[in-house]
Amino acid sequence: MCYRLLQPRVTLRVATDNSSNPKYITTMANTKKTKVNKSEEIRNVAKQMQEKGEKPRPVSIISELGKRGIVVSSPQVSIVLKRMGVRPGRRRKALGLRKAVAATKRPVVVASTAAKISIEDLLAAKKVAAQLGGTDRALAALAALKRIES
Repeated sequence: MCYRLLQPRVTLRVATDNSSNPKYITTMANTKKTKVNKSEEIRNVAKQMQEKGEKPRPVSIISELGKRGIVVSSPQVSIVLKRMGVRPGRRRKALGLRKAVAATKRPVVVASTAAKISIEDLLAAKKVAAQLGGTDRALAALAALKRIES
């Protein structure tokens, strides 16, 4: 079997005297170049930074690899660091804690300028709430009253 047929080929454009008719030649690809494993290089740089006591950050890793002539992107570095266990993922709140936080949040009620409440109104509402046994019961009574009226 002829191994020359299996090697990748590259088509090059060659300039000629007449630029309107460029010549194209096909040559064998340069297979002597060694492939760089970018992920492995990112891991090596991160380990070196950890040994020095530095925190491996994507920006510093990109600049270090750039000095070596290796071009990597920030998301690629972040993913490799996360898979290494260097950068923790986002943590979600526990379901019970989320429900408790949601229950404590109350809707914001914006008072219109036409319906301003005076201090006397607030004092009267406080007395009514005390008579009914608390603000929660007073609000429930007002909600029931509103449903009856409408």
